[in-house]
Amino acid sequence: MTLIKSISGIRGTIGGSPTDGLNPLSVVKFTAAYATFIRRSSKASSNIIVVGRDARPSGSIIKPIVTGTLSAMGFNVIDLDFATTPTVELAVANEKACGGIILTASHNPVQWNALKLLNEQGEFLSAADGQEVLDIAEADNFRFCDRPGEIIRCDEWDEKHIRYILDLDLVDVDAIRAANFHVAVDAVNSVGGIILPPFLKALGVSRTTILNGAADGRFAHNPEPLPENLSELSDLMKTSNAHVGFAVDPDVDRLAIVCENGDFFGEEYTLVAVADYILSHTAGAAVSNLSSSRALRDVARSHGCDYHTAAVGEVNVVDKMKATGAVIGGEGNGGVIYPPAHYGRDALAGIALFLSHLAHSGTTPSKLREAYPSYYISKQKVELTPQVDVDALLRRVRQRFAAYDITDIDGVKIDFPDKWVHLRKSNTEPIIRIYAEARTEAEAGELGAQLIRIIQEIQ
Repeated sequence: MTLIKSISGIRGTIGGSPTDGLNPLSVVKFTAAYATFIRRSSKASSNIIVVGRDARPSGSIIKPIVTGTLSAMGFNVIDLDFATTPTVELAVANEKACGGIILTASHNPVQWNALKLLNEQGEFLSAADGQEVLDIAEADNFRFCDRPGEIIRCDEWDEKHIRYILDLDLVDVDAIRAANFHVAVDAVNSVGGIILPPFLKALGVSRTTILNGAADGRFAHNPEPLPENLSELSDLMKTSNAHVGFAVDPDVDRLAIVCENGDFFGEEYTLVAVADYILSHTAGAAVSNLSSSRALRDVARSHGCDYHTAAVGEVNVVDKMKATGAVIGGEGNGGVIYPPAHYGRDALAGIALFLSHLAHSGTTPSKLREAYPSYYISKQKVELTPQVDVDALLRRVRQRFAAYDITDIDGVKIDFPDKWVHLRKSNTEPIIRIYAEARTEAEAGELGAQLIRIIQEIQ
């Protein structure tokens, strides 16, 4: 059994001994620590915390423990039950709550679950705030109340989320309706199967075919929306005459797109296409993390707009977007962050904006994809002995490539004129992850392999 405590929350495999795995005792401890932190730090005037969960079977065990613990800490709880991550984020901000907890392990397999922690803006905690929660938990520095808060069930937020997206200025329902789209969706047996059918109908899609729509949490395949896990959707696209296919992860904050011919649009290119549409209507900067494709930079510059990078992690991208006044941002894993919606990855916003773009372009997803610069990303890793000083090793790599453009806000990224490589150390094991991008798959793979050889040489 595994329990991973990090600044972004607590996640682990379900079950185990009292000191192992994500079990009722650990859920109580970290929920109480979070509640203590929120009471100290939240700028909201309310005493409300919003809770929602994806469809994993373990959520039915964990949710009443979380809501009961929050009540025992004196908070009133708005219980959304099944809800996407962006739905909970919107609910926190619009209910003027002081925080929120999402019970989801995102793209991890079914035996995992997690507590994702939000501030009063419906955004993930900063690194410093997350560390404070861990410190409170480690010290058992929390106290329960003798007067419990209320637990209030609320089933209205799916509809509110849908309306919120439809009301965005750049979501063109009339154009989508006129395009008479047939859309296929792989909802991976989680909350996407609940919210996406009514959402697509409200959006003006004329026909929707749903794969794995039963929200029972028994994932029909590995839930990460990558090509190797989406063969069923790809095969459907080749035979169904659907115009576009969408796949989401269990908490519906990542969006993968499959073209009309069954080819994959590319997870990096979800954000690229949406940014192209946004920037063609709204001047402003674009932001992605250091490990995301250079294609977003190229598209931003083609519109005469600035492009900025952030350290890996949604909270870092959001901070950079706010600092630069970016009008679009996100991560290359299919995470679209559109500020007029909210500062969080949202597959509903991504779908609505992509369909608006597709309707306006009058073309097919495959033709649209061809319009963007083609890059290939290689993802590799090198294992180190536990005795290796990884920070010192990365400094030596930086010195080796000092003649090139170096970014070191998150590991070491080396930008060459026509390619880049990004080295990040793992926080949980002695490895360095190596992401490389180039114009061809072979060149990206060789660049990553070159860095592995250098690391093995100098360690």
